[in-house]
Amino acid sequence: MAVSGSKWCEVKAPPPRTLNVQKFAESRASELENLHSIVANRVKNDFRSMRNKRRRTTGHDDRVLNKRCRKRRKLGVIKSSNCLDLKKDPKKVTRQVRRRLELRKNAISGYSTSGDGTKRLRTHLWHAKRFTMTKLWGFHLPLGLQGRGLGSRSVLKRLKSGALVHDASYFGAVQLEGPEDSLLSILSTVLVPAPSAHSEDCHSLLSGLTFGSAMLHHAGAPVSQPICPLTYIWRPNTAVGEENHNTYGYDKRSSRQVWVWMHPSAFNEGYDALKFASHIQMDYTGTLVNCSSLADQLAKLEVMGLKSSQLLQKILHPVTSSEGNPWQLKQCSVAGDGNGSQLKKSSIFENEEHMFSHAIIPLIVNDPRTLPGKRSEVVSEATSTTPESSSISNADLWHAIACNGINPPVEESVLCMEKHQERLASFCLVDSNPGSLQTLPMKGFSRVCPILLLKDNNHHNALTRWLVILPISWVKAFWISFISKGAHAIGLREKRWIACDVGLPCFPSDFPDCSAYSFFKATEDLACEHKANLRALALRPSRVPIPPPWNTIILSFEKESTEIQVAQSSHENSSNGSCDVTSPCSHGFISNGFVARTSIMLPNLLKNSHDDKFIISRNVPQINYDGKLCFVRVLLHAYKEGVFEEGAVVCAPNMTDLLSWTSRSGSLGGFEISQMAMLSYFKQQSFGQWVLEIPEDPVALKSHRWPIGFVTSGFVRGSKKSMAVAVCEANLLARLRSEQWNHELKVKRRRKDIYVLVRNLRSTAYRLGLATVILEQQLEDVDFL
Repeated sequence: MAVSGSKWCEVKAPPPRTLNVQKFAESRASELENLHSIVANRVKNDFRSMRNKRRRTTGHDDRVLNKRCRKRRKLGVIKSSNCLDLKKDPKKVTRQVRRRLELRKNAISGYSTSGDGTKRLRTHLWHAKRFTMTKLWGFHLPLGLQGRGLGSRSVLKRLKSGALVHDASYFGAVQLEGPEDSLLSILSTVLVPAPSAHSEDCHSLLSGLTFGSAMLHHAGAPVSQPICPLTYIWRPNTAVGEENHNTYGYDKRSSRQVWVWMHPSAFNEGYDALKFASHIQMDYTGTLVNCSSLADQLAKLEVMGLKSSQLLQKILHPVTSSEGNPWQLKQCSVAGDGNGSQLKKSSIFENEEHMFSHAIIPLIVNDPRTLPGKRSEVVSEATSTTPESSSISNADLWHAIACNGINPPVEESVLCMEKHQERLASFCLVDSNPGSLQTLPMKGFSRVCPILLLKDNNHHNALTRWLVILPISWVKAFWISFISKGAHAIGLREKRWIACDVGLPCFPSDFPDCSAYSFFKATEDLACEHKANLRALALRPSRVPIPPPWNTIILSFEKESTEIQVAQSSHENSSNGSCDVTSPCSHGFISNGFVARTSIMLPNLLKNSHDDKFIISRNVPQINYDGKLCFVRVLLHAYKEGVFEEGAVVCAPNMTDLLSWTSRSGSLGGFEISQMAMLSYFKQQSFGQWVLEIPEDPVALKSHRWPIGFVTSGFVRGSKKSMAVAVCEANLLARLRSEQWNHELKVKRRRKDIYVLVRNLRSTAYRLGLATVILEQQLEDVDFL
């Protein structure tokens, strides 16, 4: 009689809990022998793998070392007894083995160093296998992906449709600790803009809800020389006021802490400037302010792109969030009903749209390596009762750094063994060696990590960027998790492409008034010269000034006839036909010039214009030159065509140039100068300084255009925006705008942007461009990438 399907399911016995392999093989002996005979006939009793199908699985075998010892022993270099000592004595182990063991270590603080003292990142081994590495600023840093194409188009595409991750652990942190009024006094002395008490965002900064960006100067800012841009964070004060229990209450006389993040190229200079300002404050008020370095304890990872929030939601599995945080993670609850239980999931990124542009989110998250494959099936274990989570539930990253209580993550071998045990349990199998997990090291490691999550979204550009500040021993664990979840790693070159594409400056390339810029360009000049010397003399490119000769910026210019008279008079006073207008400073920039990063720095040098039609928005009016050159950062767009390279010279156009280009019958190619004029535009003197060469021929003088600035970041190949970053003199830009609006230029051709001419240093063609002053679009220009 036939048995129905339901009755068969009832009769079917469940699988056994354990399996005896020997009894199973004995019961299936005939089947296994038949299978063995079939396989033996197919391979002709040769069970050896084919040589072309073999894999490199002999890395654990030490026969290679023994073979090397036999060769050296035949030559009489070493004795036979030294082969065994080579394995035991760590001093005699090969460099490859020693380096592999060193890179596998995960110390609580510090970096591993090479023989010359250059530091390696915690992700050095991962980057060295995939990226072109460079030695820069005391680190071995990933420059970019291998290959000729470099992949700029692919990186920009991933920025708009995916997520990018960059290891910024080379940035250094400095901690200032002391009374709040003393810290505010120190920061007001060296930062521009200063965290003033009258600022709208001062309360959120002091409360630790947001972070600030500013330009670091030496004592005496803003007249003194700038050092670098930085990011600073105030530690939240847990003292809650009686009136409002949802805000941080703080006392100006209470002890506070501030973390300052700086670029490694200017870290030593900035650290010394902060210590000097602390000593001045202590001598003036008698209050002690501690200034210490946290460069070997904290690290920073940058996540950017359209899907960066979704990526962080997959990786960050919070145990709890700090009390008093307005962006606190909602608790996950289980709602029961008649049919079962339903998981109510919530994420901290649900409030992303309502967050500040510089919000700080303190979190304590689980080890990202222990998360399941599908994040959607997991809810936040906010009610976790593990000993580690209970001991750290009331602490955060600030407290952990102060108490030196951050343990490194659990070793990979322990996690692999635990996953192995879980697989055996899922198959109802018992491990033959149950004590193997207990023998692995478990003490001194942690499964949770305190982090600071910073949202760095700028309203003036479409870049979505998150900063993850974490202990340096946890960098590798988070990095592998980011990559495994679909993030695309980028290096220094790709990061600069992104900065130029979104219109943000990149340090130190776009900061010519800093000392780090001159050292960076000097290294680049030596590399370009070495690369050119490797080629034949006939194939070497023409030499161009690196860095650009900022001392050749002309202080003022008039109309074409006036410019010719000035040029002729300057030529009569100069015997070598060159014009050396100003003297360069020791760091490569003009000694009597500065770059305005905030609109507050401009009114002291500006003169109000009597004609209102030239004042557009927060326009840069005519500047009353008093011996101090004021530079501003501008964004350059090609008017019709052209590619602006790094180091290109920005010149002032004549009205005939504008009329010929802006008219319908105007030529697209523009005008060109001769090859000789291009080679002699900048002339290098015997002592190495570059000067502006004024042509003696009147015909060539008519095609001469005066420089007003230089391009610091060129066009990015594959970008649809075609935008370059330049630094130009504000007085000359104001005069250009005044001339272009006063002249008989059609109203529809008038723009808020300023028409300029741009010429690449190795090109003879001038291209028309549109310059947009950043300080006209926003009050401050201190954000950087």
